[in-house]
Amino acid sequence: MVPRAAAARLEDLALRLAWVIVAVNLAGTAFGFWYYRVQFEATPLVAWPVVPDSPVATLFIGLSLAAYKLDFDADWLHALAFFGCIKLGLWTPFVQLVVNGQGDLWWVMYWFLILSHLAMAVEAFVIHRYATFSVGAVAVAAAWYGFNDVVDYFVSVAGGPHHTVLRAEFALGGVTHDVPAHDLAAAAAVTLTLLATFLALATRVKTLEARFAD
Repeated sequence: MVPRAAAARLEDLALRLAWVIVAVNLAGTAFGFWYYRVQFEATPLVAWPVVPDSPVATLFIGLSLAAYKLDFDADWLHALAFFGCIKLGLWTPFVQLVVNGQGDLWWVMYWFLILSHLAMAVEAFVIHRYATFSVGAVAVAAAWYGFNDVVDYFVSVAGGPHHTVLRAEFALGGVTHDVPAHDLAAAAAVTLTLLATFLALATRVKTLEARFAD
């Protein structure tokens, strides 16, 4: 476990390098939209916002850090970014390692996807330093990511579900969602949405406790 003082120093360093991290996340957003180009072609335009979950998450993260540096009050954006860090930062490595496997994906790309998403999870420890996680902001983030879970895995909307297509879902020249891989990915997504909600509210409680203790 990283000592609290050492963790705080790393967080301070990250905040000083915020604009660099903003640029990295926006570059990741651009790459992510390119990565999803094939799935976009098979998805109605109206459903595009719920398809590229990771690129949207890195967009939230970049905009959140930019808002913090510009002293712009956007706690709802910080909550969305925090949820994106936790959910997509952990969901993608889980899916790649447990559900998908490397398959015919180039090993460099495979490990890039895993490590870059784990780096997203680490960014949550930066966002919690400046976000207040008001109940309203957490509600916005929980609603957005909860809605994503519903249309990704449970309710067909505009030709969905719209989650990242899993390798195990390709069958007989098409895509089937009646496989264990789909259920595993869905369970991980819902669990991580609940985890992000708990962590955001727990962080708010701890912040308020420290404030009143002073």
